[in-house]
Amino acid sequence: MFGIDVRQKAWSAGLIVLFFVAWELFCLMTGMSDLVLPRPSQVFLTLFQRFPVLWPHIVQTLATTMFGFVLGVALGAIIGVSKTAYDTCYPLLIGFSSIPKVAVVPIFVLWFGSGTVPAVLTALSICFFPIVVNIATGLATTEPELEDVLKALGASKLDILWNVGLPRTMPFFFASLKVAISYAFVGAVLSETVASNRGIGNVMMTASSNFNVPLVFAGLFVLAGLGVALYVVFSLIEGRVTGWATRKNDVIAT
Repeated sequence: MFGIDVRQKAWSAGLIVLFFVAWELFCLMTGMSDLVLPRPSQVFLTLFQRFPVLWPHIVQTLATTMFGFVLGVALGAIIGVSKTAYDTCYPLLIGFSSIPKVAVVPIFVLWFGSGTVPAVLTALSICFFPIVVNIATGLATTEPELEDVLKALGASKLDILWNVGLPRTMPFFFASLKVAISYAFVGAVLSETVASNRGIGNVMMTASSNFNVPLVFAGLFVLAGLGVALYVVFSLIEGRVTGWATRKNDVIAT
């Protein structure tokens, strides 16, 4: 198993390296202009040279995203756990989640002004819906027979929720976290490009207006790196918390 896991990780790393090498060679062989598609080496060099300037913006985007994400998780968990709240709010949640968030950002700016608050609210609004749906789905998968047995043994609804419902929901919950964190970055950066003077979104918008395409791609690389890092963190926590629910298939492709 260990050898298979190392082999899979090696293939994944090799594919990533191959992608960047192919990108570099394509730009060199076609004479692609930096204004259209910069080479990865140029992007990484720009990221290295401008990192001291980018660092405050990275911190701003990460803090804004995580704040909105935590609020979205809390709100989604409250609605998802309560069947009454879920049944009542579900039609509204579907309607709100169907609205493009780029149309909501100007409203947040109108209410709260430009800056951090609209970015936090946009991140919250775009990530809490997956949390609600997955928690409610996890609770709905609890077997009625198991609930009947626990009730016969004198367990209250709160006991059943705490000892059976919530543990059974954890795999769904962590799956939604890994999806929602990507959405949260989308929401925060979207707001920063529209109404903020700080953050990676603002850097990318300013660089785009100055035709500094390597810096735009450097911002994209930063966002991708942050997203992957947080995804890995949640995956590691998921493995520790919900390892009991994971079934591994020992399938070897030959």
